[in-house]
Amino acid sequence: MIRTALVLAVFGVLTLASVLPASAQLVEWPREDPPPPLLAPDVKFPDFELRRLDNGLQVVYVGAHEQPAVNVRLVVRAGTSSDPTLKPGLAAMTAQLLDQGTTMRGAQEIAQTIDSIGGAMGVGAGTDLSYVNVLVLKDSFDLALDMLSDVARNPAYAQTEVDRQRQQVLSEMQVSYDDPAYVSSIVFGRLVYGDHPYGMPQSGTPQSLMRITRNDLIEFHRNHYLPNNAILAVVGDVSAEEAFAGVARALSDWPRGVLPTPDLTEQPPPSNRLVIVDKPGAVQTAVRVGHLALPRAHPDYLALDMAVKILGGEGGNRLGSVLRTDRSLTYSASAEMAGRQFAGDFMAQTDTRSSATAEVLRLTVDEISRMQRERVSRRELRRAKDYLAGHFPLTIETPNAIAAQVLEAILFGLELDDLERYPERINAVTEDDIQRVAREYLKPGLLSMVLVGDASTFVNDLSGVGFDSYELVPITELDLSTVDFMIAREVAQGGEAVDVRLQASGERSRLEQRFGGWDARYFASCDPDASRVPILDPS
Repeated sequence: MIRTALVLAVFGVLTLASVLPASAQLVEWPREDPPPPLLAPDVKFPDFELRRLDNGLQVVYVGAHEQPAVNVRLVVRAGTSSDPTLKPGLAAMTAQLLDQGTTMRGAQEIAQTIDSIGGAMGVGAGTDLSYVNVLVLKDSFDLALDMLSDVARNPAYAQTEVDRQRQQVLSEMQVSYDDPAYVSSIVFGRLVYGDHPYGMPQSGTPQSLMRITRNDLIEFHRNHYLPNNAILAVVGDVSAEEAFAGVARALSDWPRGVLPTPDLTEQPPPSNRLVIVDKPGAVQTAVRVGHLALPRAHPDYLALDMAVKILGGEGGNRLGSVLRTDRSLTYSASAEMAGRQFAGDFMAQTDTRSSATAEVLRLTVDEISRMQRERVSRRELRRAKDYLAGHFPLTIETPNAIAAQVLEAILFGLELDDLERYPERINAVTEDDIQRVAREYLKPGLLSMVLVGDASTFVNDLSGVGFDSYELVPITELDLSTVDFMIAREVAQGGEAVDVRLQASGERSRLEQRFGGWDARYFASCDPDASRVPILDPS
């Protein structure tokens, strides 16, 4: 009985719906803008002082007394851009091993000492810098300085630790190279920067890691980890005099040295190039599009950064509106600037289902072109300003965040007074500024484009949306040691070694017939000193 009544009720509802006019069946949900942002609070950047020790070490003090903690961060002006040509990954390994044993303390003792005081220590390297960071409670400030001085100045680089770190990075690479997002970003960097060190993977490649020796680590540390090549920030609940006196006690006897001359290859001019890394079986395609941009200290960097944020960043995101909201082609899409010391780039990125790859690439390029071609609206610019100015206080909430801001400014030669004036500078950018920098620096006809996915599912669609020329690289043949990404084959023929480079134009099948097929496992035993060896071994 109950079931019968339920069926009749449902039938009645369906019957009523079928006789109602279409206009009565549609629900017009209200469409309105989100509420306006709250008024941005007045932000006062903490006072800071800057001094220099006799040995050349720059010391920055920033008072932050809300918490009983102190952050001490040492930045060395040498990162992965200082890697030797055939040994990318050297700067990263040099930094990663700093806290894995010194001439005074073993790795376990270092870790236990930091843990016993409730502190934290971090080491690492970026593109233009290497760092040691120690965060402790106020009463452990002197110990923090002693620990930082020890790991920065006296790393042991024990062979057992070197071998362990090398194996750990190799294991991490094996996982990363199976991730289309990671591969696309690495290939994009290589494509944009060419032979410039900014284009190489920060952790190196499997082959370059095998070339790095303990002596290389010691030499890199000796040449670059010098007080006259470093900046130290003390941020937290100590007075300026306490900070400077403590630093002088711990680091004034660090001898200065002769700095190496930077040897940076010129960045290649932007060029229109599409590289497809074929990963059979992938259900999504990672899409990366962009080109060279501006170094961090360039006077137009702020305006261009805002333009890119309107294209695909917080408070704007035209790419997200087109690709996700309007067409449901992706879960997210973004664009961002990477400003470095000697150069920079901008990159639009997203991931999409394989069948939509060509459409997403076309729409992404079109939005970059529209950004250059059309003037941004007052509303778009206002939303971007409101977000950036409103988010600024969150970037200086902790001693660690404050230290990062101050050190970045010093490292890149920015005006320290501009830190506190950031919201004011943001609000001073006009629509004319955005239009000017977009037209001057965005080059939609000279884009570096990378697709990583199952090429068989989309490659035939590319010509239909205007991409007739591309380079196809099987992921098992990917070689980041060369700017055309293809493995250089040394094949014996008639007693002579013939250098064969695989091309995407059908040459592969011809060479397979000529030389009896390709076997990547052959290269697993390559001489680690060879200049060109494959990045992957599918075995």
